[in-house]
Amino acid sequence: MNRFDCHRGHGPYAGVSGFLAEIAADRPRLAAPHRVELYAIAPWLDRTARPAAEEEPIRFHPARRTACLAYGAAEFAASWAGTLRRPVTVTFEHVAHADETTAELLDTLLPRIASTPLRLDLRDDGRAEPPPLPTDPDAVRAALGDGLARGFYHHAARVAAHGRAIVTPEGDLRQWWACTTGLATALAALERAEEALALYDEARAATGDPKINMSAAYATAMLYARHLPAARQDPGQARHWLEESLRLAEDVDDPRHQVISTVFYEQGLALLDAKAGAPAEALRLIDDGLARLTAVLAPGEHPQHLARLRHNRAQVHLALGDPARALADLDGVIAHDPDNSEYYVDRAALHRAAGRVQAAIKDYGTAIRLGPHLPEAYYNRAVLLLERGRDERAREDLGRALAIDPGHLDARIALVNAHLERGALDAAERDALAGLALAPKEPALLCTLGLIRSERGEPAEELFTQALEGDETLVEAWTNRAAVRFERGEVTAAVADLDRAVALSPAPEPRYNRGTALARLGRWEEAARDFTDALAQPGLDRALRRDLRAELARCDRARSG
Repeated sequence: MNRFDCHRGHGPYAGVSGFLAEIAADRPRLAAPHRVELYAIAPWLDRTARPAAEEEPIRFHPARRTACLAYGAAEFAASWAGTLRRPVTVTFEHVAHADETTAELLDTLLPRIASTPLRLDLRDDGRAEPPPLPTDPDAVRAALGDGLARGFYHHAARVAAHGRAIVTPEGDLRQWWACTTGLATALAALERAEEALALYDEARAATGDPKINMSAAYATAMLYARHLPAARQDPGQARHWLEESLRLAEDVDDPRHQVISTVFYEQGLALLDAKAGAPAEALRLIDDGLARLTAVLAPGEHPQHLARLRHNRAQVHLALGDPARALADLDGVIAHDPDNSEYYVDRAALHRAAGRVQAAIKDYGTAIRLGPHLPEAYYNRAVLLLERGRDERAREDLGRALAIDPGHLDARIALVNAHLERGALDAAERDALAGLALAPKEPALLCTLGLIRSERGEPAEELFTQALEGDETLVEAWTNRAAVRFERGEVTAAVADLDRAVALSPAPEPRYNRGTALARLGRWEEAARDFTDALAQPGLDRALRRDLRAELARCDRARSG
């Protein structure tokens, strides 16, 4: 284990996949918890797997999955490096010409091994002569299908562009279309949907082939429905292209394939109906599609297709206010397709809403294992752990979420608040500033930073004001700015801020604070009303109830005196 060639010509994770495979063989027990990410990066390690392109995915991985894979792989490599008893240097060559997946993993790994005996020697020894991309049509399609199925979209885009460059629609329409739609799929996943849209327009101009035009119509609809920038999304255009794909599906010769295509395209209409506030119509389309699909599929055939429809139906049941049926569908979906992390995340949310906290935590854990390392699952599990008083584990989960996705603002805010709750002001400030470096005007972080500064006796009012400029509904900012003004003797200004907080929130604390400020001004009747209203709120903790009663008694004495 000395030198690894990272040139992108060798494919996704070139170089790093060989390195990880070697250390996995050296320490199989360390590798076992990281099996999902290792198999994704170095698929030859999984002797039972079929080639990814043969799995016929009906929904592709999000592009951000590579960050999750990099996190897990780096965690494994760092664990291995920590067991080394002597310095080891591993050389990676041609890193300047590495695939994006390789570069991302190396960037993730470097800080993780800083305190271990492992050193990485990253070299760019000039341009190498990598293996040329395939030219055989079957090999091009196989490489493209594999890149798309595994979620390695930069590589897939290069293969597809290469494939388009060596054929023409007149010379080999089938090959040209496979590369064109593959390139469009990769570009959409990489948030380059405008370019994907142009490719489908090019395809329609190049051929009148009904099957190609049918597929292009559906793909165009999904671009308008989901993938284009928000300002460019257009439900009307999406519906138009879905109706066109359904019209063309009527001419499919094979009755069985016609049903499968029609049901598949109708799920796009169900998506639009659900988004448009017509879940009953969406449910009708899904139920009808399930019935027709079940009738033409053999037992055990295409279980993922059926699972996807049931998953869609679960979401519609939820929109209709029927969580019991949504849960029943998700249970069935997981039984048919138990390795899809998305389903566990959705079921965890249902368990959480119903108060089944332990079941939700378990499902989030499964989603993290299968994802692998989904930052949203780490975040949601952390929230539940915080609610149960398991603060240390929650902070670990929030740290993992942010290591994978530094821009996850909800996780950042939750971690800052968790630090603040335990009085760790330095840690809270460090994470708040890290978040503000990425989102300088984020109101919740500005507010929390103001609270940290206020706790230290440092100027904080301007931070609360900046937070309110970004979000006038932020109760905590009104309340905390009022506290600063009250302490400075600007009681009337504090009352004005608390008026806004009380208007926004039924919580007892703003009323308690306003009552205190009103009492300072001698406005005893108004103060007593605030204390009385606060006492009427359910779920008061004992200390706050005691303080409210004491303040109300003080008002009564002042009014009677």
